[in-house]
Amino acid sequence: MIHDFLPISMEDMRRRGWEQCDFVYVSGDAYVDHPSFGHAIISRVLEAHGYRVGIIAQPDWRDKESIRILGKPRLGFLVSAGNMDSMVNHYSVSKKRRQTDSYTPGGVMGRRPDYAAVVYGNLIRSVYKDSPIILGGIEASLRRLAHYDYWSDKLKRSILLDSQADLISYGMGEKSIVEIADALNAGIAAKDITFIDGTVYRTKSLDSVYDYQLLPDFEELCSDKKKYAESFAVQYRNTDPFSGKRLAEPYGGTVFVVQNPPAKPLSQQEMDDVYDLPYMRTYHPSYEAAGGVPAIREVKFSLISNRGCFGGCSFCALTFHQGRIIQARSHESLVKEAELLTREPDFKGYIHDVGGPTANFRFPACEKQLEKGACPGKQCLFPEPCRNLKADHKDYISLLRKLRAVPGVKKVFIRSGIRFDYVLADKSWEFLRELCKYHVSGQLKVAPEHVSDSVLALMGKPRHAVYQQFVKEYQAMNQSLHMDQYLVPYLMSSHPGSTLKDAVELAEHLRDLGYMPEQVQDFYPTPSTISTCMYYTGYDCRTMEKVYVPKNPHEKAMQRALIQYRDPKNYDLVVEAMRKAGRTDLIGFDKKCLVKPRKLAEKRVVPEKRTPDGRKKEQKGEKRYEDSHRHGSILRNGKGERHSDRGPVSGHSADLGHRKKKRKA
Repeated sequence: MIHDFLPISMEDMRRRGWEQCDFVYVSGDAYVDHPSFGHAIISRVLEAHGYRVGIIAQPDWRDKESIRILGKPRLGFLVSAGNMDSMVNHYSVSKKRRQTDSYTPGGVMGRRPDYAAVVYGNLIRSVYKDSPIILGGIEASLRRLAHYDYWSDKLKRSILLDSQADLISYGMGEKSIVEIADALNAGIAAKDITFIDGTVYRTKSLDSVYDYQLLPDFEELCSDKKKYAESFAVQYRNTDPFSGKRLAEPYGGTVFVVQNPPAKPLSQQEMDDVYDLPYMRTYHPSYEAAGGVPAIREVKFSLISNRGCFGGCSFCALTFHQGRIIQARSHESLVKEAELLTREPDFKGYIHDVGGPTANFRFPACEKQLEKGACPGKQCLFPEPCRNLKADHKDYISLLRKLRAVPGVKKVFIRSGIRFDYVLADKSWEFLRELCKYHVSGQLKVAPEHVSDSVLALMGKPRHAVYQQFVKEYQAMNQSLHMDQYLVPYLMSSHPGSTLKDAVELAEHLRDLGYMPEQVQDFYPTPSTISTCMYYTGYDCRTMEKVYVPKNPHEKAMQRALIQYRDPKNYDLVVEAMRKAGRTDLIGFDKKCLVKPRKLAEKRVVPEKRTPDGRKKEQKGEKRYEDSHRHGSILRNGKGERHSDRGPVSGHSADLGHRKKKRKA
């Protein structure tokens, strides 16, 4: 096997002695041969099974020649929009076009189309009429059946139909893609590949489909939002590889989209095998002139130790994509990869992360999940930790200690986030001690998301009291270690169920902390989440109870402004919100008030003066005015980052008195 990048041109193919690829992988991302990128994993897995794979990264969808550069593949095209849904990649929650794309050379925006998987599928079909097309990746996975599309504000058909593809390989795809390849290689037509777990196919009749549950017709879903909520609940209950049923969704009675049960989770050995493949571990050298691919920076010196998440947050699509059963790599595999990192010329001794969707999940929530799967109608941590939950960090602690001992490693950080209620469920405080002592870079990221228990219940998050208990334990642990470290809480505005009163409650909590986030994340209705279903239908599909949904842009702006109530630019929105919420008691001079009356604020503003040469003249009272509106700004402790739509936020101290004393000293 040649240890090199996979072919991206005919010249590369000739150098390998190939006349034709078995598969051509078309990706919306730039070609980065690293196991954090879906196209790298799938192409290397196929290569390991003897198949020849070429890569067409970010083809020009307006030019048919761009899809011909590797010729017609022997077995078919693999298509992915990339590591992110292309619409999330392109647009903020306010539907404004983003300025940069981290998955494109130089961060340039506009190198992939909107709804990329659909556009690429139709482009290929227009050139190669009879070539099999298999969709994969997050965009196809979460749009595999009828789904609400936030950007067009309507229900869309299965992406399988709109893209003219033959199959969808949903989820992580390592098992199903090999079975698909073997079937095609054996001469089975794409339309006859109907038997593989983790796939979606179309058929004109259900006569040969067995043991399926029939979903409502697409036209019925479009005309009745409540019916869609009920249908989505069926989909959600059938995401487990052990208990999930086959689902069939009709389209006018002339075609049916059939979803086979999810593929079985990978064993530890299979996980090790996937991450031990001969990745080049960086972007293709052809991107060097453009400055490389920015997305590699976050993952180059990080280790993926697990996948899947039994946390079950309503706004997260992990249940639909990776599933609820944790799959983890062995210590030996991770130590081996850490040793590889130390040999990189630009490695500085710091492993940036050891984790996955949730860093401190290292094995299934309970032993029965390995045989019977996750409970269809229950959550492992919500509303309380299940009595069968195995909350134990011993394996993770052991792994972190081994990684710290690797020669050349100075520090091992945990940046992918931890589930704080799971930490509290562990009877031992050993992990919290190790975490604070060795693995926090001054700030620890956690995701309480809100403080209102009614909103948290809809989010599938623990009660606020649980987070408060964690803050107390975290603070106590740091004090016992004589360390000055802080929590970075991620907060969300305008989630379904959140009223202005709930937003005011969150603002009061931030007032008591003396903390103002520099950026706030509005709820983003991405495909195939419970929260998105709430947003579209107004129903909680788990209970079929009605849910209040803040959709009005002005109300959403007020909820967001309340979280940043100290910012003078938000003054009018904050006052309006408090009046509408019946909380004018928070406008005044008391220390519990959020803002002062407008007239006083106007008096405090000192008119700007400038020197004769135009420079701003420093004035008495300027700094005092800033502090009076943003009291607590001195408590910002640098910036943390999160790999999502949230952007940077500030850290804060739970012990404000301690910080004030320190400042005076």
